[in-house]
Amino acid sequence: MQISHRIAENQLVLSEQASAVIKALAYYNIFNYPLTLPEIEKYAPCTFNQLSELEDVLNLLKEKFIVYQFGDFYTLQNEYWLITRRQAGNLAAFNIASKAKSRSNFIQKFPFVRSVNISGSLSKNYFDDTTDIDYFIITKPGRIWFCRLLLTAYKKIFLLNSRKYFCINYYIDTAHNEIPDKNLFSATEIVTLRNQTGAGYYQSFIAANSWVKNYYPNFNPVFSETKTEKPSRLKNIFEYLFAGKAGDIIDKFAFKLTRFFISKKYSNIEREHFEVNLRTSETSSKHHPQGFQFKVLNEFDKSCKAIEQKHSVILS
Repeated sequence: MQISHRIAENQLVLSEQASAVIKALAYYNIFNYPLTLPEIEKYAPCTFNQLSELEDVLNLLKEKFIVYQFGDFYTLQNEYWLITRRQAGNLAAFNIASKAKSRSNFIQKFPFVRSVNISGSLSKNYFDDTTDIDYFIITKPGRIWFCRLLLTAYKKIFLLNSRKYFCINYYIDTAHNEIPDKNLFSATEIVTLRNQTGAGYYQSFIAANSWVKNYYPNFNPVFSETKTEKPSRLKNIFEYLFAGKAGDIIDKFAFKLTRFFISKKYSNIEREHFEVNLRTSETSSKHHPQGFQFKVLNEFDKSCKAIEQKHSVILS
C-alpha cells in the first residue's frame, strides 16, 4: 500500500488514509488516551474499504515509528503507562455506569426534560477522580431555563452544589437542536454522546446534526428501540400548570437572571469566547467556562504541526 510520496529530499506527504489515522490518534493523544483498531476506524476522517486496509496503514506507520502499538492499543507516544491509565479509566467507567444511568433516569423525571445523554469523559468510556458525570439535556421548547432552574436548585440544595455525579453543562430544546459550533470538538462530543433516556428525541438530535459526517464519515449511530418514558403523574401536573403564561414568565425571568449573573461572574472572558463557551440564549444553555473547546482545537492544531516537524512529513 502506498502511504506517501516524496516532494522534497527530506519531506513526505502522507496519504489521506495515513493522515486520517494520525489525526484520530492525535486528537485523543491530547487526553493521553490510546485507541483500539475499531475506534481508529470510527474516529478517522476518511473511510476504509475494510479493516485490513486500516491495519496495513497502521503497520506502515509503526515501521516509521510514528505510531506505537501495545497489545490492542495504538498511540503516538511510546509510553506503556498510557495503556494502564486507559484500562483503569475504562474499568472505573464500567463501575460508574449504573450510577450514571440511575441519575439520568432521575433527571428525566424533572418537568420539561425530554432526553438525558451522557457527555464528556464518561461518554468516551473513561472516568477517574478528576472527572465528572456530564449530562447533555434536551428539553421542551420554551422551558430550557425553567428546567435549568429546577435542576440547579436541586443540585445546590440537596447535593450541596456537588457536581461530581451531577454536572449538567449543556441544554437545548427539541425545536432548536442543531449545534451551531460546527467543528471537530463539537462533532466529537456529538458522536460520542451516550443516550440514556428519550431515545426518539436523541434520534431527532442526531438527524439535525448530520454535519458531523464531515468530520466523522464512519459514524453510524446505533439507536436503541424507540420508546417514550412514561412521565409521572406529578410531572404531568406540573407541566400542565406551567404550560401557559405563568411558565413563560418564569422561563424568561430565569433566563434574564442567569445571563445577568453569568455576564458579571465571567466579565473577564473575551466576548467571542463568552458567546461560545457560555452560550446563554432563549433556546440553549452552555456552561464551559474553562474554554475547553478552544483549548482542545488549539492543542490539536499544535499537535499535528509537531508531528509534521518531528517526522518530516506533511499531513494531507
